[in-house]
Amino acid sequence: METPEGIDLVLRPAGLLSRSLAFTFDLLIRGVLLTGLFFMLDALGEFGTGLFVLALFLINWWYMVLFEVLHQGRTPGKQLMGLRVVHDDGTPVGWSASLLRNLLRFVDMLPFGYSVGAFACLQHPLFKRLGDLAAGTLVIYRDTATTRPALPDAPIVTAPLALSLEEQRAVLSFAERQEGLSPSRAQELADILIPALMPAHVSPEQAVQHLNGIARGLAGSA
Repeated sequence: METPEGIDLVLRPAGLLSRSLAFTFDLLIRGVLLTGLFFMLDALGEFGTGLFVLALFLINWWYMVLFEVLHQGRTPGKQLMGLRVVHDDGTPVGWSASLLRNLLRFVDMLPFGYSVGAFACLQHPLFKRLGDLAAGTLVIYRDTATTRPALPDAPIVTAPLALSLEEQRAVLSFAERQEGLSPSRAQELADILIPALMPAHVSPEQAVQHLNGIARGLAGSA
């Protein structure tokens, strides 16, 4: 989709299998938590039973909502599977949308084992269950930020002329790939790139170092 600023935003909808595994993991966490509370509160008699019933309600109905809103759309299960919940336009999910999509789980669970939710998910092109359709939400894969390769050490050099975007990319790509290049191959590529960027006082032997300095300057390396 395209944002109002004209930036293309790529969202990858999560399928039924990954969502089911995430839900199973969250279910196990809630089960362990509730089991521990049961044994802790059992010693308090009827008062403890009342507290456990309250905890059962809060954990079952607010576990998902709190994590989705306060943890960037990720419950522990979704984080494990690399998923997150967002609005249809890619913005972070809010309280009302998260409450609605989770309250409608009781419909998706009918008649047993999430049959309605699974059927709706498989029929929808974006793998939405009924809760997602009603709340305008989408479960997507959370893409991790890519880290750029480290640039070789070199004194920062200012390019002698204004570089186009393609020229800047070529210089940066040369520096980033240099670790995997042999010295002779690096020199060969530098000889291709350097003529328009190298002042007269820079010898061909210094071409690689000179390009690395320009790349560090373009990248803002200190």
